[in-house]
Amino acid sequence: MAVQHNALRSRQRGLSFLGVIFIGVFLVAAFAIVGQSVPILLEYQAVKKAATKAAREESTVAGIRASFDRAGAIDDISSISGKDLQITKRNDKVVVSFKYEREIALFGPAYLVYRFQDSVD
Repeated sequence: MAVQHNALRSRQRGLSFLGVIFIGVFLVAAFAIVGQSVPILLEYQAVKKAATKAAREESTVAGIRASFDRAGAIDDISSISGKDLQITKRNDKVVVSFKYEREIALFGPAYLVYRFQDSVD
């Protein structure tokens, strides 16, 4: 009888109910975080594109900021504006730098913070 019990037990495979619940909760949380992160990453790409376009098309500080703000209105950039850009010259090239943060509330006092910093010329 002991041999039959061990043989039956060695064939059982799979997850327990608690294991399935844990994996399900983990997957739902991961999808929620990814779902909130995608728009933030798309906005970063729009910021970088707008800064690059402004640096190439304009040569004055006011022109670069105005160009960035126009592109920001079209691409719905809300995290940063033209006044937040740092504009310098390096080897006769205009360099536009930016730095900003976005955060996602996870639960309670926990947040996921994205910090973006880049420069384009």
